[in-house]
Amino acid sequence: MESPASVTGASRGLSITFVFTLLCTLFCNHVSALGATDTITWGGDNSRTGYQENHKMDPSVVGSAQFGQLFKTLLPGTYNGAAEQIFSQPLVYTTTSDNTQYVYVATTQNNLYKLNAKTGAIVQQRNLHIPFLTADLDGCTDINPLVGVTATGVIDPATETLYLTSKTYVNQDGGNGAQGKPNGRYYLHAINVNDLTERPNFPVDLEGTVARNNPSRSFGAGIHLQRPALLHTGNFIYAGFASHCVQYNFTGWVMGWDMTTGANVERFSMEGAPVPNTTPGGGIWMSGGGISSDDRGSIFFGTGNGYSSQLDIVPVNGRNPPSGLEEAAVHMTINGDGSLNVADFFMPWEKRQLDGADRDLGTTPLEILPDQFSCGNYKRIGVITGKSGKTYFLNLDDLGGYRNGPNNLDNIIGVYQNENSVYSGAGVYPLEGGYIYINVIQYPTHVFKFSCDGTTPSFTKMADSPSNNAYVLGTGHGTVTTLDGQAGTGLLWTTDVAGYNLRIYDAVPVRGLLTQINQFNIPGVTKFSRPVFGDGRAYVGTNQGYIYGFGSPVNSPMNCSTPYDFGVSNLNTQTTAKTVTCTANIATTITNVTLAAANFVISNVPAIPATIAAGGMFSFQAAFLPTSVGSQSSDVVIDTTNGVAGYSVMTPVSLRGTGQSVNALLSVSPPTLAFQGAISGAQVGGVNQSVMFTNQGNSPLTISEIKYSLVSESGPFVAPNVTSSGPKAKAFTFINLPSTIPGNSQVVVTVNFDTTNSGNFGAYLNVLSDGGTKIFNVVGTAGGAPMALVEFQTTDRAGWVPFQSGKNFTFGNVTEQQTRTLRMRITNNGTSSSSRLSLTVSKPPFGVDGIVGASNSVDLTEGTSLAPGENATAALFCSVPKSQWNTDPYVGGAVWTINMDDPNFGKQVIQFDCTAVSEQGGTLQPNGLGYYRYTGCFKENNPGRQLKRQIYSSINNTNDMCLAACSASGNTFCGNQYNRECWTGPNIPVQKVDDANCNFPCTGDVNQICGGNGITKDGSFLSLFADMRYFDGNTSTAPPTGPFVNPGVGGFTSMGCYTEPTGGRALQQQLTPKTKTVANCVAVCDAASYTYAGLEYGGECWCGKTLNSNSLSVAASDCSTTCNDNATEYCGAGGRLNIYQKSGIAPTTLSSTSSTVSSTTTSGTSTSSASSSTTSSMITSGTTTSGSTSSVTTSTASPTGPAIRQLVGNYAFQGCYSEQTTGGRALSSKAYANNSMTLEMCSTFCTGLKYWGVEYGRECYCGSALGSGSTLVADQNDCNFLCPGDKSTYCGAGNRIQLYMLAGAASTSTTSSTSSTSSRSSTSTSRSGTSQTSSTTSQTSDSSTSSGTSQTSSATSGTSQTSSSTSQTSGSSTGSGTSQTSSTTSQSSSSSTSSGPSQTSITTSGTSQTSSTTSQTSGSSTSSGPSQTSSTSSQSSSSSTSSSETLTTSSSTSVSTTSTSTSATPTGPTIVPSTGPYNYMGCYTEATSGRALAAAFFPNNTNTIATCAASCSAYTYFGMEYGRECWCGNSFGVGSVQTKDSDCSMTCGGDKFSYCGAGNRLSVYIKNGTVGAGSSSSSSATSTTSMFFSTSSSLSSTTSSSSRISSSGTSSSASSTSTSSSSSGSSLSSSSTSASSTSISSSSATSSSSTSTTSSSSSITSTTSAKPTPTGPVISSGNANFTYYSCVSEPPTGRLLPSQILNNGTAMTIELCLSTCYNYAYAGVEYGRECWCGNSLNTANYGTQALNVSDSQCNFQCPGNSTEYCGAGGRMSLYWFDSVKAAMTL
Repeated sequence: MESPASVTGASRGLSITFVFTLLCTLFCNHVSALGATDTITWGGDNSRTGYQENHKMDPSVVGSAQFGQLFKTLLPGTYNGAAEQIFSQPLVYTTTSDNTQYVYVATTQNNLYKLNAKTGAIVQQRNLHIPFLTADLDGCTDINPLVGVTATGVIDPATETLYLTSKTYVNQDGGNGAQGKPNGRYYLHAINVNDLTERPNFPVDLEGTVARNNPSRSFGAGIHLQRPALLHTGNFIYAGFASHCVQYNFTGWVMGWDMTTGANVERFSMEGAPVPNTTPGGGIWMSGGGISSDDRGSIFFGTGNGYSSQLDIVPVNGRNPPSGLEEAAVHMTINGDGSLNVADFFMPWEKRQLDGADRDLGTTPLEILPDQFSCGNYKRIGVITGKSGKTYFLNLDDLGGYRNGPNNLDNIIGVYQNENSVYSGAGVYPLEGGYIYINVIQYPTHVFKFSCDGTTPSFTKMADSPSNNAYVLGTGHGTVTTLDGQAGTGLLWTTDVAGYNLRIYDAVPVRGLLTQINQFNIPGVTKFSRPVFGDGRAYVGTNQGYIYGFGSPVNSPMNCSTPYDFGVSNLNTQTTAKTVTCTANIATTITNVTLAAANFVISNVPAIPATIAAGGMFSFQAAFLPTSVGSQSSDVVIDTTNGVAGYSVMTPVSLRGTGQSVNALLSVSPPTLAFQGAISGAQVGGVNQSVMFTNQGNSPLTISEIKYSLVSESGPFVAPNVTSSGPKAKAFTFINLPSTIPGNSQVVVTVNFDTTNSGNFGAYLNVLSDGGTKIFNVVGTAGGAPMALVEFQTTDRAGWVPFQSGKNFTFGNVTEQQTRTLRMRITNNGTSSSSRLSLTVSKPPFGVDGIVGASNSVDLTEGTSLAPGENATAALFCSVPKSQWNTDPYVGGAVWTINMDDPNFGKQVIQFDCTAVSEQGGTLQPNGLGYYRYTGCFKENNPGRQLKRQIYSSINNTNDMCLAACSASGNTFCGNQYNRECWTGPNIPVQKVDDANCNFPCTGDVNQICGGNGITKDGSFLSLFADMRYFDGNTSTAPPTGPFVNPGVGGFTSMGCYTEPTGGRALQQQLTPKTKTVANCVAVCDAASYTYAGLEYGGECWCGKTLNSNSLSVAASDCSTTCNDNATEYCGAGGRLNIYQKSGIAPTTLSSTSSTVSSTTTSGTSTSSASSSTTSSMITSGTTTSGSTSSVTTSTASPTGPAIRQLVGNYAFQGCYSEQTTGGRALSSKAYANNSMTLEMCSTFCTGLKYWGVEYGRECYCGSALGSGSTLVADQNDCNFLCPGDKSTYCGAGNRIQLYMLAGAASTSTTSSTSSTSSRSSTSTSRSGTSQTSSTTSQTSDSSTSSGTSQTSSATSGTSQTSSSTSQTSGSSTGSGTSQTSSTTSQSSSSSTSSGPSQTSITTSGTSQTSSTTSQTSGSSTSSGPSQTSSTSSQSSSSSTSSSETLTTSSSTSVSTTSTSTSATPTGPTIVPSTGPYNYMGCYTEATSGRALAAAFFPNNTNTIATCAASCSAYTYFGMEYGRECWCGNSFGVGSVQTKDSDCSMTCGGDKFSYCGAGNRLSVYIKNGTVGAGSSSSSSATSTTSMFFSTSSSLSSTTSSSSRISSSGTSSSASSTSTSSSSSGSSLSSSSTSASSTSISSSSATSSSSTSTTSSSSSITSTTSAKPTPTGPVISSGNANFTYYSCVSEPPTGRLLPSQILNNGTAMTIELCLSTCYNYAYAGVEYGRECWCGNSLNTANYGTQALNVSDSQCNFQCPGNSTEYCGAGGRMSLYWFDSVKAAMTL
């Protein structure tokens, strides 16, 4: 007798009989075996569970290295350049004709392929139809770009017929373009699997099929999608239909056909009568899963959301279904003729909420669980999971109806709330107790254990996969295989679109986790796919056109008669050993024998290595030694070497056994139970989950005690509260807790979570028993519903625009050959205790035609889940293709359909639009488009020259240059040719050709097109433009012969006809172009950097940076002399000029207006007249001119949105008027247009004229009279175009002029020398926050004469209240020298004479209150020598008495800001030398790591050096970069070094005449008194002088604010502040914290013509030092629009501000909040993350509680900027809209 462990050799000679027997054993039964391993329907059988026993999937092989990729076959089809995509799952079938197993693959191109299942070789292929194009689906790109075969077919093995559906068009010869949805068609095919030919009676056209249960409803293939797998049961084929992206008037359908004749046997609509045929809903798609059947007369499926709204809250019995089967699990019975009847249904109790949030129940198939899952009277159980994340376990014989459970909830077996949506059918493993697997998006796969207490089934979550599924939807359906149905061989297979695309797990989890045994990367795995199996092989299709095959490529070298089963053994008790005998199939050498896992032992292994001949044997012994209860398995792996092709080097031997415990043994699973995302109060009675108490031993188990702790797993433990339902621990009630458990039994304990209150809850349960002590944890979170906030970036990417239903998100204007990418952001804006926000529908415009689209289909996809405060973004783009100049703009768009589980959001179709624009050249229309329009590419020399006149040939040629020249020539047609030639003529060329023939770049700009040589490179072609005024696209008319006024050329626009002023010139510089034309004069003035050009006497060319204010606009007919070299246009006349102004530059004249003295300056004399005004001017070019107020005017009302401005300077709003319709314009004196137009710009331009108005947002018109045809329109809201330069107000509209008239214009008179002017200012009251200002009527008489240049500026804002009575003063004052004065707002009269330049700046801010009495004063004051005066914001009152007769001065209040010095007029942008307390330090590079200045960041498209200084006032340094980015800091980042100043070459966004850094270059400024890196400390840029007041007493308070008024040609700076007073009384001055030192002096000087009284004044001065450099977070001072108010407490009830706009725990900053609240009066940040806005403060609910608290209580750091504070709990960092600051940034 041989030893059990022995090796024997084979006999030398084998008989023929033995060989034949061996071969027959190996191969004779192979044919039938192959057929048994086929997969002929989705999921393996009609239950759709995916549980499959028949594919020889041995875990020991699948988990080994010998299991891998066998082939990767590329399907060769292409259509419109697109590769094949496989959305339907492959099928595997062994044909009887050749006994070969094949894989059948159908694609979205409607191609059908037959592949060898072993090699992957394509054997046959066939095209069914042309595919349907996604381009016809209006942005629905779920399946893109083609829709052909999308549903898995089914094979009938009896007839060897493959049934499938395909989507196509009715016209198969219609080309490869989209034919439209009405031309879409669906066909049912029956294909012979042997040769792929069509069976008789097929294909069947489904178009126009009428619903049997709703005759008013018919089927339209174009709008429907057939996604569910086909079902074959009995003699019938059934298919389900839904929609594309829940669009159009679709309905869910079930259609059925006779499988032989193709006759329709069923056509059932889910929206049955009496539901109107206009109501969509009830789609059947199930993520590609199949309709299931028990093959005994019933079918089951799930449907999606719908809109019939038949069910309210009244329960409905399942046997009485509604006709609208939406959000339903449906049971239908099959009649003998194939027709169907609805037998039963289930709808979730929250069906209406699911509809609103698009949370389809039917995202997964309704699967029929195997018989092993039956329990008591529950014989058939089904499982289905929806978008809501709920997994429902249903009694298939009584589905439950609607709201038939306790508390009107669900009457079902059980439900489990997963964390996120589910789109994949459950995986099912019926062995070893039964397991269910649910693949959750973004979370692990959950494992549920089945149990039965004899009457009631339960499913308890007890394990997870070790890793999460993909963040985006696409996780595949679960599939389980076993090796011939053996316990212990279960494998779970899943596919996913991210991570490892094919994952394989042991089906039974260990210690709460699945064990992954193998994984593979498969690029492009199609979403919702499922592995398909053949003979030991698995197949996976992709959306990249590949089919992958996996398996073991070789035969085993040894046959070991595996597996070996040891039966049942007690724990730690070894069984009797068994002998494992292996026979060598080939000659081989054994190199190693290893045992893979515990619970087994092996012995008597022969010496290794051992060489065995073919047929030889090898044996050893194995035994079972269980250490844990339940089924156990392991593999003995025999490693070998051999040289035979086709054989592996490894042989696994499977060992099986079951461990048992004699004694009681307690197990609790899962160890932790989690209730996540429950919505407070949403479900009556709370929510339930279950936990399983199992006695794994044979003896009964007794539980002695149960306690719980709210602290930790280690206690302290207390007894739970006893309730009627069971013990209760905090929010958790434990129902059905057992005291005893029989052996080998389990009890399901229901845990109820009370969701009445919001919050986080937890309890630790300690279970003591005679089978051991176990602890398990229960945690739960309940909160409010999520709140969705959808936003889109502004076009400058600096802010976000919240979504409003019905309003498009816009990319703005995008120029040709440019791409603008912006992001859409979705935020869960709920409270910290709110549930997660899930995207239930998301259909991005990815891969769609047009200029707008999504960058990918991954971001913000369905299933995206966001915690409170969390956000996610997706990029969208507008990409405009290259086009010729002067083409018309066009609008492109796209839609993104989206829905979320915010109950207040609802499904939204978000529209995106983008205006594609091309560059415009030549003379422009008022709408900004050129008069010359691109007409096309035309053939030249056809036969002769088409355009006869060549204007020029230039190396600098561009379209703009040529169009300007053509415009001046007066011809209709203009053409570019041969890169550099510009041609013109009156007639259009003969032949228009394809634009591709014009392919030459312009020599002056290679990005422009200037003619070409044609596609064949041998022709001559013109890029042609036509003047639209004389060419209508078909015929042309000759331009008027003239002469006429040239409307503009070369970037200059006509201002009209102007006079030469008396004693001077309108324009100062005369130039002499060779040719006397408008174009040439404009060209030489532009080349010399002048702003204005004028032509006089037919040819004199004059230029200037300013237009003399004494040059008056006159009738156009006054300029009647034609140009010397172009008789078709006018060039002024004697003493008359045709004036042209450079486009985009605000008008500037040499005039100034002050509340005290208004000076008009000429070359030799100056005439002043007193006036009272309430206007301020915008200074933009040349020598600046501005106006100041005599009566204090505060900022405008708190903004609640754009509004009509009632007063602009001295002009009052008259109404919204129509343009003149009887010819001409409403206002015709002069006009100009600007893309940054504001009301102030137009008012300044029209100074001196009675009327002005704005139109089309950007056009300004002036006039002395209103045209007769212009009338007040009925709807005053017609003027609704926002001003481009001031979005807070309106600037007319199309053919609507927003009209303003000069107040009191008729009472004003002015003379040219010395004049006396009397004017009145009416009372003006405006509010900004809590500010109020009023001014009474004042009268002033003056007489003054001055010479030189006078500039005056005034602005008023802040919180002030002022009243003044009438005053009358006479006196004289004379001064000489250079004078610069800053004065307070006042009312006075004086007579003065002065010479030399003078500049006055008057700005009112802060808080002032003034009263004044009537007074009469006479006196004289004389000063000489140079004088410079500046003061900061101050508050003063003065009174004085001087005796001539009886003299009394009145007290007055003044508020002023620092005036600025002037310097020589520069010729272009300059470096600002200083601003406020900062001096220019140099141009610096960015840091090599991080930022040069990184403490704070204030980006703004209107930033200037001054606004950046204000924003960075708390820091030592600030720098401007990229023209718009303001950076602050107290130190420099590593690697930032100084470079040459010329590197900082970009102008400031808000000041085009100053430099603000460049790309990676910062214009850096340092605070006074500090020393920068590598530089010495800087001193103040301006000196401080004393200020003299005549007979006054002053109280002033100086703040640290500074003001800078800049203009083209004027450089201004302010430094240390000086305040001085001289009076006969007393003076008290104080200076607050300032960035530079502040000095205050006082003196006295009083003179009288008769009796003089002089008294010396006393002065008290206090000065604080500069603010120290912060060492930690600081309080932000605000931004360009908002100023910090205080730290404010929230009221006891309600909110201080009404609207929470943002909630961001990761990126919140003060700047982010303030920029978001730009259109509100107040903004505030709280809790570090919450941004609140409002137009009013809720101060009524405070009672005795303090409103303002100390700033130290706002101590939460901003998560997006740790250098600043963002409020605190119940404490808000509050900011108010500062209109003065905002106005300075315009």
